[in-house]
Amino acid sequence: MNLKRYFHFLMASVLLISCSNNTPTPVEPTHVTPVASTFAKGADISWITEMEAKGIKFYNASGTQMEGMALMKSLGMNTIRLRVWVNPSPAYNDKADVVAKAIRAKNLGMRIMIDFHYSDNWADPGKQAKPAAWANLDLAGLKTAIANHTTDVLNELKKNNVTPEWVQVGNETNDGMLWPTGRASTNMSGFAQMINAGYDAVKAVFPQAKVIVHLANGYDNSLFRWMFDGLKSNGAKYDVIGMSLYPTWANSTWQVANQNCLNNMNDMVSRYGKEVMIVEIGMPWDQATECQAFIKDIITKTKSVSGSKGLGVLYWEPQAYNNWVGYTLGAFDNSGKPTVALNSFAD
Repeated sequence: MNLKRYFHFLMASVLLISCSNNTPTPVEPTHVTPVASTFAKGADISWITEMEAKGIKFYNASGTQMEGMALMKSLGMNTIRLRVWVNPSPAYNDKADVVAKAIRAKNLGMRIMIDFHYSDNWADPGKQAKPAAWANLDLAGLKTAIANHTTDVLNELKKNNVTPEWVQVGNETNDGMLWPTGRASTNMSGFAQMINAGYDAVKAVFPQAKVIVHLANGYDNSLFRWMFDGLKSNGAKYDVIGMSLYPTWANSTWQVANQNCLNNMNDMVSRYGKEVMIVEIGMPWDQATECQAFIKDIITKTKSVSGSKGLGVLYWEPQAYNNWVGYTLGAFDNSGKPTVALNSFAD
């Protein structure tokens, strides 16, 4: 997300319900297979285990305490997105933490997106640092490391009967990843090779998973054309173009940002023949009514993308509240209850 950028700014800147054939009473299964053809509505809630460890609780609009993922489902969401870091400290968002959260999502019948940052910490437009263990690797070594890391995490998910529907190869890679080696503005070919290393690793474990290349600033068509023209000319392989959309960073109203994003999505479909997806959105938590309109509108616009190639809309860390680590673009109030902003996911 732009927390990545947001922290720069602040600090320094269906489901298919299976019923027993032997009884007329429906039984809720521990695993529900999602329907891939439905529009994805969901959230990245990767902070949830860290928040829980700090004793933070979540409540529905009536004030009843709920487990966080179940609360998201009750709000009309069907998809959970989880970021992966290589060797983070503390260990949140490492392989074990991601798998534990993914199992919880699977058991709720949620669809799953895995978001590889290929970093030990935040990767975003302003920073794409190599993991410490990869710091001295050349392009060939980095491609091997990408493949091995991707395979390792996905195999662990597979071992636990978790099948992600989408896998991001990089996060907000506006200028590539694993800088400086994979910086797109100086080595588009190298970045494309890194994308392909991740793509091949994903398909080897989960052939049906859709691989996403993700950029921030979904309203910026010139950025997207520059990147995906460059990737195309360098033979990059991917299935979906992912976008972040934060009106806070657009220097415009959300209405203008949404319209520009729709125009960009339709251009991506026409220009590259790819599906598109809004994998991150967010607005200030205390602008809940305005945010509700923003979410409803971007969902409607994404559903209207030509050829039905708009796959879904995901909020970034809506459960973050009460100034959690300084982040204020969640969608819960300071008492731990969802604001009206999230009502748009139930429409």
